[in-house]
Amino acid sequence: MTPLAPWQQRVYEHLLSVHEAGRLGHGVLFVGPAGIGKRAVVERLAQRVLCRQPPASGLPCGTCKSCQLFAAGTHPDYRFVSFLPNTEGTKLRTEIVIQQIRELSERLALTPQFDGAQVALITPADAINHAGANALLKTLEEPQPGRYLWLLSAHPSRLPATIRSRTHRVEFHLPLRAEALAWLVSQGHKPAAAEEALDAARGHPGLADEWLRNDGLALRRQVAADLDKLAQGTAGALATAQAWVADEHAGLRLRHAADLALQRASSLTDPGRTRSLAAWFDAANATRDLLRTTVRADLAVTELLLAWRGDAPAPVARGGRG
Repeated sequence: MTPLAPWQQRVYEHLLSVHEAGRLGHGVLFVGPAGIGKRAVVERLAQRVLCRQPPASGLPCGTCKSCQLFAAGTHPDYRFVSFLPNTEGTKLRTEIVIQQIRELSERLALTPQFDGAQVALITPADAINHAGANALLKTLEEPQPGRYLWLLSAHPSRLPATIRSRTHRVEFHLPLRAEALAWLVSQGHKPAAAEEALDAARGHPGLADEWLRNDGLALRRQVAADLDKLAQGTAGALATAQAWVADEHAGLRLRHAADLALQRASSLTDPGRTRSLAAWFDAANATRDLLRTTVRADLAVTELLLAWRGDAPAPVARGGRG
């Protein structure tokens, strides 16, 4: 069983104590930055709740039939709901749809096959569409004993207020820098690289670890170089935008671009330029959200990069998924 990171372990132990005291509610909303480890904690807790022989250690036993089925992904009393493939099977949908929520609700209404608890996990909960959210609300309003509905979200404000008000909120926070650095080094990263990555990730150890393992920092350096070329007029906005959206890393490029703008703004003394970069930071994040919709990605990013180069005013930040 993979050990949890220290900040994850603290949340797990708190949740376990709440559960064992009989105070873990039917609906729980787990919120925190993407990549901080919400799913790892919640899945560990789900396995423990479903375990048939829970040991005193606080962990699931790992050997009972329930734990074996959970590890195999075939536990009949556990449901995981996330993005499904599109009709063509070429990529994942960008929404969790009402049919998924209806099927989940029907499952939770049945008697558990192991005569114990039932656990359902929905991630990312903020991707549930409007019809699905309405269907989910009905399930939240009619809780049944031993049924647990757990929602994970890095953007809880996108959830309807009615759902947020009917769930118990559990927060995941970034750890202190010293703890994050120690954990990164324990994962096999060199201290200097760990510091660079953690600074780039603004203190987020999960992102820093991912970037160190998957050349995320190299991508960040390339984005910085592209922005410099645009500012100098040695690269075109359209060609750069097309290159940025040509693979699955478009969202990460925009995240890096926004962070680099913020970093540059912090070192300026010109209030006008600082405000301009702050506006561009908001626009870059809004454009990243737009990529989750059916918008023409290359055109949206071109508009953003034209603003960086100064050929157009900064785009108006547009929130949501459109």
